[in-house]
Amino acid sequence: MLIDPLPIQPFTHPVAGSLKLPGSKSITNRALVLAALSDGPVELEGALFSRDTRILCAALRSLGYAVDTNESESRIRVVGQGGRIPVAKASFNVGNAGTAARFLPALLALHPSGEFELDGDREMHRRPMAGLLEALEVQGCKFEFAGERGFYPFRMSTCGLRGGTLKVDARASSQMLSALMMVAPFAGETLKLHSPGVRPAFVEMTARMMEQFGYRGCGMDDNGYIVTQTATPYSVSSQRYTVEPDATAASYFLALTQVVGGELELLGMPENSLQGDVAFVEVMRSLGLEVEIAGGSWLLKSGAWRPPRADGYNFERFSDTFLTLAAIAPLLEGALEIEGIAHTRHQECDRVEGMRSELARLVQMVEATEGSLTVAPSLRAIPGLRSGNLPEIQTYHDHRFAMSFGILGSYDLLGDGKPWLKVVDPACCGKTFPQFFEVLGELRERSLGKQ
Repeated sequence: MLIDPLPIQPFTHPVAGSLKLPGSKSITNRALVLAALSDGPVELEGALFSRDTRILCAALRSLGYAVDTNESESRIRVVGQGGRIPVAKASFNVGNAGTAARFLPALLALHPSGEFELDGDREMHRRPMAGLLEALEVQGCKFEFAGERGFYPFRMSTCGLRGGTLKVDARASSQMLSALMMVAPFAGETLKLHSPGVRPAFVEMTARMMEQFGYRGCGMDDNGYIVTQTATPYSVSSQRYTVEPDATAASYFLALTQVVGGELELLGMPENSLQGDVAFVEVMRSLGLEVEIAGGSWLLKSGAWRPPRADGYNFERFSDTFLTLAAIAPLLEGALEIEGIAHTRHQECDRVEGMRSELARLVQMVEATEGSLTVAPSLRAIPGLRSGNLPEIQTYHDHRFAMSFGILGSYDLLGDGKPWLKVVDPACCGKTFPQFFEVLGELRERSLGKQ
């Protein structure tokens, strides 16, 4: 049981050893939907077991799909129904799981005469959904909203997807476009999805995964539409699909290696990843970390710190990792500018304002605009540390705050191995990486044993 708030124990020796990261949440949840839409059973290997993936597994079971899980072996077996939704009436609570919140309504829309109720956590009631729901309304779905139109909770009546040309406002979250892409092969006719301004990284992941599940009808036409032609159901020839380790989780250990020094090997990382967040490797290389990618692993080796790039860093394509960099900003050799993060104000929390607030708690000079952060680092000014009055980092029920500041706290600021900050609600890591702080502790103990 984690203490709340959790004092972060610093590393007193360089990190050493190897680590296998949990599976990607984004890939696991897409694979669950694609497996349910496939013709026959599909076994997911290396799947992530977290709050978000359990929510989607439970929802699929409620819809009548056979879903068998083996957490000790990171396996999930789903018996697909070839585009058929077995149950016509069901109720769901998606918590604060954005992928489940967007993927489920699109999947449910395939039922020719369904009646479904959907709700979520209080935080979910504020997360953007309108672009997806309006697109489904054009396709024939009907919605009754319990609160504000375009937001959870709601009741939906379905009649299948018609197809045709459909404009989708997915600027707030590309998950809305991905949701429609995955179900589009089962529309009555070819579905052309026009979504100007969408961030492409996760859409490209979805298209590549559809191809991995045997579908070849997804592409672009001359007008920039994503075109998904009606076709036979998805299928995986081997009935097995391997989920990549989580590249966003990898960002924390890329940062850790540079922050505490040493060498660390991340096992099972593909050279040609589906995940846009692998771009964080180049961010850390620019700051001095050495990264060798070969043979199915990443070998990380700390180097001398370099100052942040003068022109800053644009995180629009891999924004989940901006918190990793921002949290270690106090250690950097110069001012840090982060751009392209306006959309993160509408995720699990307002991540821009949250990061501004927590860095200010550490007495950093930080400025925020709608879509940027600028940090002038200095960690020596934090008052009260020697007296044991440790700052408590708020996490806003957001796993990425907890993990990012867990890495900052691993730096031995006081030089005596004693904690100098605490993380509130460390259990929120259960959303994507339930064992994060246990893994961090094991690496710290292992580094001691290497001396």
